[in-house]
Amino acid sequence: MVNKVTLTQFIIEQQRGLPDASGTFSMLLNNIVTACKEISHLVNRGNLVGVLGSAGSENVQGEVQKKLDIITNDIMVNALNWTGHLAGMASEEVDDIITIPAQYPKGKYLALFDPLDGSSNIDLNLAVGTIFSVLRCREGVDPAAEDFLRKGAEQVCAGFVLYGPSTMMVLTTGHGVNGFTLDQDIGEFILTHPNMRIPEESSEFAINMSNQRFWEPPVQRYIDECLQGEEGPRRKNFNMRWIASLVAEVYRILTRGGVFLYPFDLREPSKPGKLRILYEANPMAFIIEQAGGACSSGRERILDIKPTGIHQRVPLVLGSKNEVERIVAYHQLG
Repeated sequence: MVNKVTLTQFIIEQQRGLPDASGTFSMLLNNIVTACKEISHLVNRGNLVGVLGSAGSENVQGEVQKKLDIITNDIMVNALNWTGHLAGMASEEVDDIITIPAQYPKGKYLALFDPLDGSSNIDLNLAVGTIFSVLRCREGVDPAAEDFLRKGAEQVCAGFVLYGPSTMMVLTTGHGVNGFTLDQDIGEFILTHPNMRIPEESSEFAINMSNQRFWEPPVQRYIDECLQGEEGPRRKNFNMRWIASLVAEVYRILTRGGVFLYPFDLREPSKPGKLRILYEANPMAFIIEQAGGACSSGRERILDIKPTGIHQRVPLVLGSKNEVERIVAYHQLG
């Protein structure tokens, strides 16, 4: 690659197109990037530095935490709390919002993150990642939990980092989606996947088939039709994938299309879904839509949902536009 465009250069050039830009947002993104580089280094070293295995604790959702869940959360917090760019933070791993220490100045943004998505994969050396999102904070307020409860359509930016064979960052600021690969030799993310677009048509789906008996009829119908292949009403064969890592699932869809479903099921009717709207669904929905795809709960557009709690869960269907629209239509039929 002759003319390498670094993520820093990319962000600065985008900023130049905004006449009122102060540079604060660009500096905030650089701080997030630095944290993700540190997480990438730890994930790659694994047991060599003793960071694998259970931490012997549970997070607010009652899930057993891995050592790296706690370590990566601390990395994100410590990389961002002193910068002066944030008014507050929220993490999937922490019960309440995270306030900025009194000795540091406060900024005009709110950061939300899942520091280690797919952490159940970490001890198996499978794909994990970090998901993040940025909102503007109301001017002059000391943010409380309700200040984070905003529709996904209000996000300033969203991104994720996939710690796979190579470390990749996928980012949107509302002007398309771009992918960057970490060049370990120079310690910089390099633009390698400009203007990522999701094909509208697809013949691939991702879902946890072990939950099939709990699905609602619209999802049962959709998957049954896919499984019937050329002999069924869809008149084509489908492939199924399931990685159990949202960052890996979304990255696959961004690069070759497909649809991902973690729908509402009847196991625990009081829990409307598995994935968290603030830390997973909203940022991924923003990315997917900016790449030409669609994202829904099955009943409504994810980015239009007004959250009611910082750890609220939602059903999630995302990916190639035509497939998502078909699933939504089946839900509307009942």
